[in-house]
Amino acid sequence: MSRPLRALFLILFVAACGARDTSAPKSLDNACSILDQRPHFVRAFKATERKWNVPVHVQMATLYQESKFIADARTPFRWSLGVIPMGRQSSAYGYAQALDATWEEYQKATNNPRARRDDIRDAADFMGWYFNITRDRNGISLNDARAQYLNYHEGHTGYRRGTHNSKAWLLRISSEVAARAGTYEAQLRSCRRFR
Repeated sequence: MSRPLRALFLILFVAACGARDTSAPKSLDNACSILDQRPHFVRAFKATERKWNVPVHVQMATLYQESKFIADARTPFRWSLGVIPMGRQSSAYGYAQALDATWEEYQKATNNPRARRDDIRDAADFMGWYFNITRDRNGISLNDARAQYLNYHEGHTGYRRGTHNSKAWLLRISSEVAARAGTYEAQLRSCRRFR
C-alpha cells in the first residue's frame, strides 16, 4: 500500500473515531447553540417531527434530561460497601437512555434491527415512536413535554397506575423538562440553522 493511501486511511479512521458525540455540547440552555455545534441533530430532529409529529423542542428537552446530548451516556454504577462495583443501575444507554428491552421492542416494531442508541437519528426516531405509543395508550398530546416525560420515565403502565404521583423529585424534573421545552421552542424560532 502506498504511503499517501495509508495516510488517507489513517485520516479517515481518526475522523470516524472523532465523529461521536461523547461530550455534552456547550451552552445546553441555548437550543441554537446546541444545533450550531451539532448540525446533524437538525436533520434527525426534523425527520422525527415529520415522521412522528413530535415537536423538536419536546425531543430536545427530553434528550437534555436523559443524556445532556451525550451519545454514549450510561447510568452510574451501583456500589456495595462503597467500593465493590455491582453493575450499572439499569441497562439505559445512549442519547435517549433507552432500556435494552424497550430498544429491542422498538427495533422489531420499526423493522430496524440495525438501529443504535448512540446514533442521534435512531435515538430521535425512538422517541417519536415511544411518544406516539404514549399518545395512543394514555391520551397524552405530543406537545405535552411534562406528561410525555412522565410516561417516558415510568413506562406506560406505571404512568396509568400513577406511580409518578408518589415521586416528588420526578414531578419536579418533569416540570423542568416542560419549562426547558418552552425555552427551546422560543429559541428555535430565531435559530438560523433551524430554518
